[in-house]
Amino acid sequence: MALFRLPSSGTAALAPRGQGLLLRAPQMSDFLQWAQLRETSRNYLTPWEPIWPSDDLTRSGFRRRLRRYAEDIAADRSYPFLIFREFDGAMIGGVTLANVRRGIVQAGTIGYWVGQPHAHRGYMTAALRVLLPSLFGELNLHRVEAACIPSNAPSIRVLEKCGFSREGLARRYLCINGVWQDHLLFGLLHEDFRG
Repeated sequence: MALFRLPSSGTAALAPRGQGLLLRAPQMSDFLQWAQLRETSRNYLTPWEPIWPSDDLTRSGFRRRLRRYAEDIAADRSYPFLIFREFDGAMIGGVTLANVRRGIVQAGTIGYWVGQPHAHRGYMTAALRVLLPSLFGELNLHRVEAACIPSNAPSIRVLEKCGFSREGLARRYLCINGVWQDHLLFGLLHEDFRG
């Protein structure tokens, strides 16, 4: 039955583009730009992310990250994307589809970040609008989920602009910045998506 099939081969090379953006899997050649953007944005991102490993911004830490990404993509568990502006190649941020579940679920969870110099300019909304057709199409998902801290109004707006529905509150759901925090839960079904 087509509903339960795994995505077709070649999904590791997904690179959706549109609205002036290119989304693609991270490569070793991205290290310098990625590390600079993350370091420049550290104070901005810290309240919304898990604690960074001590070697997070090192070349060896990035290489280890890429190995884990390759394993996750091959196992159909997770699909990371970096977001680039097409006209100048500037890295904007990243989005990851994680926790992919198949069988009767056909769902995954997205998480995303945007570098501080690019925040509040509509880039993440545009990036999700570019990515979602591939998640529902090539990756054959029925449902995409997201969670965000209730005080993160910009992230809530991104999800709502992209058609996600608020579905509830998960108490002490994720450990963010060293503290177990409540998260609002959002979902988007394939049939509700207007690409």
